[in-house]
Amino acid sequence: MTDARYADAGPDISLAIRAEDAEDLRILATLAQDAVLTAGDMLHDGRARRFSLLLNRFRWEDAEAARREGRPYERVRSLLVISDALRVRHDGIDRADPGTVLSLLDLGWQPGDDGTGILTLNFAGDGTIAIDAECLSVDLRDVTRPYLAVSGDMPRHE
Repeated sequence: MTDARYADAGPDISLAIRAEDAEDLRILATLAQDAVLTAGDMLHDGRARRFSLLLNRFRWEDAEAARREGRPYERVRSLLVISDALRVRHDGIDRADPGTVLSLLDLGWQPGDDGTGILTLNFAGDGTIAIDAECLSVDLRDVTRPYLAVSGDMPRHE
């Protein structure tokens, strides 16, 4: 596999959405649910006030069509970018081991004063990232063409 490049994505298949309120975030979280990444796929750029994650995102938007057509499920490399990130805290995630595999379960927003708030990223195994943000601004953008899901199956959990 080569590095993900935005130019690899086709216009008819790539996803590019932004969440700026709680309702938007619910939609974005649904599309990012069950994405897999490593601890090394996360970067906090304090100077730019940006926290980025390179995900292997399950293509939920295509899952029903794949099931109906009897074809394999797909994943795609996507960037999840949180802008206006003032502070990032980790709990239950070993950032010292960049090979640690993480599975994203949900994103949540706890509003604060004057548009500020805390964005939480919840991972399987009780790992959490909490981001103090000046405002809610989250982008999810596919950066490669879809590829066959290695497991060949749809993610399942209770």
